[in-house]
Amino acid sequence: MKILVLAKQVPDTATQVKISSNPRAIETAGVTWIVSPYDEFALEEALRIKEKRQGTEVVAVSLGPDRVKETIRSCLAMGADRAIHLNDPAWADADTLTTARALAAVIKQEAPDLVLTGRQAIDDDMGAVTAQVAEILGWPCASWIMEEAIADDGKTVRAGRQVEGGLEIFDLPLPAVLSAQKGLNEPRYPTLKGIMGAKKKEIRDVKAGDLGLAAEPPQLSLLTLEALPPRPPGRVIPGEVKEAVRELVKALREEAKVV
Repeated sequence: MKILVLAKQVPDTATQVKISSNPRAIETAGVTWIVSPYDEFALEEALRIKEKRQGTEVVAVSLGPDRVKETIRSCLAMGADRAIHLNDPAWADADTLTTARALAAVIKQEAPDLVLTGRQAIDDDMGAVTAQVAEILGWPCASWIMEEAIADDGKTVRAGRQVEGGLEIFDLPLPAVLSAQKGLNEPRYPTLKGIMGAKKKEIRDVKAGDLGLAAEPPQLSLLTLEALPPRPPGRVIPGEVKEAVRELVKALREEAKVV
């Protein structure tokens, strides 16, 4: 069995994001880059399948500039067998559809049995690439899964999709595309052996021309980024509880105008 895991590089959640001199981009100087956390759930699930099914190969795939190699190395250190890096200036301003077309082209070349992704990236929160990839491929897709189990014959997968109050269970024929939700598993930490071993694993660089893709303008354009307005200072209302509550309600009605 072959499993492809689509992983995106995003700023660390602890990073203080600032808008650069270009209002369409963030300031990347000093930013710590990580694998998008939901993609880590996808990779962990692929590795667990590999541990259960002898002969399974896990391939990490990521699109982006040279710095994405760091993310790819993290995936290899966790246990992926090899990786593919889609790195071409033609994808510098790629929207979700352009990204999905590039990823789908790689998937067609690799012909995996299963594609796993995170439910969404934590930088733009679009959550669109998974469904777009599946649509381009014509494969079944289940999103936000909390459980998965591949049949013994390797022809179907049972996925539990998160819905309000429970799980919605689907049996999908393989190949299929699944996106992972928090709670599917607990991602492992790379071991020292894994980190050292990652340096020897293959990373195949892929250009748009290698996939037979021509440069195309994105259908979705980012116009500008704006910082959130500063939050006003808090206010402490002193006094006895009864009087303080009365003062609070008055402030909410007359000043905040929310009641």
